[in-house]
Amino acid sequence: MRCLRAVRELSLPDWFIAAGFVRNAIWDALHEQSSTPLNDVDLVYYDKDNVSRDSEMRLQERLTSLCPDAVWQVKNQARMHTKYGRAPYTDCSDAIAHWIELPTCVGVRLQPDDGLLVCAPFGLSAVFSLQVAINPRYPQPAVFRQRVKQKNWQANWPQLHIVSAQA
Repeated sequence: MRCLRAVRELSLPDWFIAAGFVRNAIWDALHEQSSTPLNDVDLVYYDKDNVSRDSEMRLQERLTSLCPDAVWQVKNQARMHTKYGRAPYTDCSDAIAHWIELPTCVGVRLQPDDGLLVCAPFGLSAVFSLQVAINPRYPQPAVFRQRVKQKNWQANWPQLHIVSAQA
C-alpha cells in the first residue's frame, strides 16, 4: 500500500501500478507464499500533453524519495506506442491491453477513498487461474516464448501453466 499511496500523492492523470507488481502479488497469494522480491515497480500513466522522458525521470526521482525501498519504472503510455510502431494508445487501459502476456495485463490505482480501482482489459481470469498465455493483441509468439524462458516464472510459482504460443 505504501507504493500506491506514494503514487496517489503525485496526482498523475490516468495512472496504475501494473504488471509484475500486481501479477506477482496474486500469484504469491495463490501459492500461499510470502511476497516474491520485485525487480521494480511499474508505474504507468497517460499524459498526452507532456511526453518527455525527463518528466518520467523526475517522477521516478520523486517516487524514490517517497518510497525509497522500491525501484521505480515510470512510463507515460502516451508515448510508448512509438517504441513498438503502433497507433497511439487512447489511455492507460488501452496500453495495458497491448502487453505481451495476459496475466500481466493488470493494474491497480488507489482511489481518494482508499478503495482500489482495477484495470484488467481482459479480465482477471488468466492471472487467477495461473494461466500464462500470449495476448492476442501482441501476436509475436517468439517474443512471448523468449520472455517466458527469461522470466522463469515456474521456478517461483510451480502451479503456473504456460499456454504454448504457436508460431
